[in-house]
Amino acid sequence: MVGSAIKRAVTDRVLPWRLIAPSRRECDLGQPDQVAQLFAAESFDVVLHCAAKVGGIQANIDDPCGFLTDNLHINLNVIEAAATAGIPKMINIGSSCMYPKDLDRPLRETDLLTAPLEPTNEGYALAKLTASKLCEYLGRAKGLHYKTLIPCNLFGPGDNFTGVGSHLIAAAIFKIHHAVHEGHSDVTIWGSGEARREFLYVDDLAGFIVESVTQLDRLPPYLNLGYGDDHSVNDYYRMVADALEFQGCFIHDLDKPEGMRRKLMDSQAATAYNWKPLTSLSDGIDLTVINFLESRLQ
Repeated sequence: MVGSAIKRAVTDRVLPWRLIAPSRRECDLGQPDQVAQLFAAESFDVVLHCAAKVGGIQANIDDPCGFLTDNLHINLNVIEAAATAGIPKMINIGSSCMYPKDLDRPLRETDLLTAPLEPTNEGYALAKLTASKLCEYLGRAKGLHYKTLIPCNLFGPGDNFTGVGSHLIAAAIFKIHHAVHEGHSDVTIWGSGEARREFLYVDDLAGFIVESVTQLDRLPPYLNLGYGDDHSVNDYYRMVADALEFQGCFIHDLDKPEGMRRKLMDSQAATAYNWKPLTSLSDGIDLTVINFLESRLQ
């Protein structure tokens, strides 16, 4: 999803550089030899590392080993090969899952590794933390500008709308559309729906990434990028219901996991680097629903 958004952002701008974005078929990032060959093929100036095995709460609970080991392999292969090839700059995409659970206040970059992680996605978080620390260590040891951007939860075109392993907004779109299409009068929400989440439209993140490529030397090792406000799970379901004109009701399955009670980022540091989300939640959800519906027709 992030990679596709970056390609859209590059298309919309006149830039002094070109983007090479190989597919998994062209370069399997889980294979170190393939990554090394990619970086040796030509002289790259920057690596934008957005690849990861991702999924929602249940997917992480079901496969903690895969979320840890698959992401560790991808991260180590990309970051170490880039350093070996002498590529001077990298933007590594982190995750708000890297932060301790239930701090009950906006999460600051200095909070990393200060308390236990949320158990439901600990494997994924550990892999992301390892990648960010490797970037930090390489920066100090070799003078490389390898920086980690930590976005809040993301949504937008290209999200996983299958209903299997989907994140919150994509899952809500899938379930509510299914209810509308099948004439069902209710939709199930996991847990109480009172857990709060912060979501950012993915094209806003992509725009910042593209604009930051030429100023990576100015960025700190870690930088939060959030929307600046959070809402309950129930709120997001209601917003999606409005976009899809669903008139039914919601049922709460209290036996399902909810994850962290709240996960709101403190993105004040990023404002010094011209960070500002441009897309409102309502507009972003409308655009995402349109993308979802168009994809169903293909």
